[in-house]
Amino acid sequence: MSTTDAPLTPDALQRHWSLRLLPSWARPYGRLMRLERPVGWQLLLYPCLFGSLLASIALEAPIAWNHLGLFFLGSIIMRGAGCTLNDVVDRDIDAKVARTAQRPIPSGEVGARQAAIFLTGLLVAGFAILVTFNMLTIAVGIGSLALIAIYPFMKRITNWPQLVLGLVFAWGALVGWTAQVGTLSWELSGLWGPTNLAAPNAWAMVCAYFACVLWIVGFDTIYAFQDLEDDALAGVGSSAQALGRRAPLFITFSYAAFIALMGAAMAFVGAGILSFAGLVAALAHLAWQVKTLDLSDASGCLHRFRSNGRVGLLLTLGLALDAFL
Repeated sequence: MSTTDAPLTPDALQRHWSLRLLPSWARPYGRLMRLERPVGWQLLLYPCLFGSLLASIALEAPIAWNHLGLFFLGSIIMRGAGCTLNDVVDRDIDAKVARTAQRPIPSGEVGARQAAIFLTGLLVAGFAILVTFNMLTIAVGIGSLALIAIYPFMKRITNWPQLVLGLVFAWGALVGWTAQVGTLSWELSGLWGPTNLAAPNAWAMVCAYFACVLWIVGFDTIYAFQDLEDDALAGVGSSAQALGRRAPLFITFSYAAFIALMGAAMAFVGAGILSFAGLVAALAHLAWQVKTLDLSDASGCLHRFRSNGRVGLLLTLGLALDAFL
């Protein structure tokens, strides 16, 4: 049984601390932020970690632990802001979909006006974290706001909202890299010669960013198969609808391209064997996902979606050990 007074979505952790420890008045706001579904902020955090750790390896510099801590807080806050915005925009659609009808706004626990005020507070907190970084990173962070703003509307006009989500969630790779490097150099070093320690080339950052985009589109397509019928009834689009039976092939391609591009990013920065060991471990896990995937099994889709947290962890451990040693 859940410790919250309201029914939870099937992908919530029924015994999460936010459902037990937050005061009763704050629990609906915790659910607006999806605190009881932590894999979301984890998947937002990992691209930040990839970018920062790749930069540490390129610069042969210590891991920027203070940056990683700020990325941790920022990911929770900005994931919460994005979810709150999404729920305000989608409140009528959510009421028609079985999995989302019990969210705080469609269920009546939180009004749209209250949610908008809460969203403002989250954005202010996120900006307060962003301004602690250098000017390039601040500019990069602000540049993500347009994508964040349009994402909730994409399902109304396209079957590929997952692509826009990928562009948003992967943005952390750009933030993590620029926070550590502070400048952009497009000199082709690293892959074909020694890394420029003063200004490692930004192609590593670009490869990491698009790698994460493809990874996110792949696993969010798996997630979308949970709502395939409800989305069709509500009149909203998804990559699951667009792909149909071709989805396993597309997911396989997305994951393979993710691994290839991350490998290229590692090569650009002169990463060592530990980074590539993490990459191989991540590849093995993704191969398991694809091999065992049954898109007609909603609970299986949810399990494989969640397991991408392990993929991010494997890659992060490999990069972190490489940077540390």
